[in-house]
Amino acid sequence: MTKTKAYTVLSILFFIVDSSVASTFFNVVNLGAKPDGESDSTQSFVKAWDGACGSVTSAIIYVPLGRYLIKNVEFKGPCKSTNITFRIDGSLVAPPDYNVIGNLENWISFQWVNGVSIYGGTLDGRGIALWACKLANKKCPSGATTLSFTNSKDIVINGLKSFNSQMFHIVINGCENVSMQKLMITASGNSPNTDGIHVQLSTGVTIMRSGIKTGDDCISIGPGTRNLWIEHVACGPGHGISIGSLAKDLDEPGVQNVTIKTVVFTGTQNGMRIKAWGRPSNGFVKGILFQHAIMKNVQNPLVIDQNYCPHNDSCPGQVSGIKISEVSYEDIRGTSATQVAVKFDCSTKNPCKQIKLENVKLTYQNQPAVSSCTNADGFVHGVVEPAGCF
Repeated sequence: MTKTKAYTVLSILFFIVDSSVASTFFNVVNLGAKPDGESDSTQSFVKAWDGACGSVTSAIIYVPLGRYLIKNVEFKGPCKSTNITFRIDGSLVAPPDYNVIGNLENWISFQWVNGVSIYGGTLDGRGIALWACKLANKKCPSGATTLSFTNSKDIVINGLKSFNSQMFHIVINGCENVSMQKLMITASGNSPNTDGIHVQLSTGVTIMRSGIKTGDDCISIGPGTRNLWIEHVACGPGHGISIGSLAKDLDEPGVQNVTIKTVVFTGTQNGMRIKAWGRPSNGFVKGILFQHAIMKNVQNPLVIDQNYCPHNDSCPGQVSGIKISEVSYEDIRGTSATQVAVKFDCSTKNPCKQIKLENVKLTYQNQPAVSSCTNADGFVHGVVEPAGCF
């Protein structure tokens, strides 16, 4: 079959996006996808990606209304096109048997791509049965991340909904210049390891105007994250927004220049947390701003934990090598579900330095909360309640 005839069979259309740029258009239904939620449509998405990735112009992959069953799929670059857009009106659903994708790291993954945008759509990971298996301590697969981007840049995710992921919902790993906004991420409050968004080894990531309800961290920030901006996020249920766990490895890149502002935490286990294993590491946390946050019945609103050692495994008797400095908490208000609303438990070898508390007011059962600070050095501005740290 000639190349021209093949493209005719694949129903590739051309249309004008504006007066100067032509885009190649791929409708997954025209490529064989079935919007019935039962037929395996994986190869139709692969065909659409192969055509878009090989296009010399910008490309659009369109997913009409309906439910499309797809197994694990990898969209790999580098591509000829540096402008590929997924416009999703329908829903992508995982197989009903969690074993099909549960032993794989990712359900939908992008690797080595530039200029990929996702607008709209719903991703349904169907993770409820796997959570039940784990909670019952049965032999279960670890589960798959719903959506991941690795070693990619200039990425946009706008208006996406992610429900019931088996494991993490979205992972950004080794990426540059990623914009995420208007996301809705939802999982049960007791769903294990269902972090909403995890960022690591990446720079220039923004997360804006999103709601995250999950059973683990709403947003987790791993080693090597720099220039991260989080704003206008509603978090809860979940474990809050966490930098860490850090110090998993001795040689570990630091976390620097992170802004987290205008966030509402509702009924979460933690609010704003920095956590590091109590063991040697050359990593660091520096230049962090927590600003304009509201706590609603949060168990641990402000936490620095440099003695993290779950199950007393691989860390007893050691101290954290992570260096934490230049962390500011500004305009933090609301209620704590426990009496200790501010807990900074820092390393004896590497005390926390230059910690600033400014205009903080946290209460417990309509009474002033208390603070607990060890090996932490800093200063206060304005009214700070609970007082006593510096």
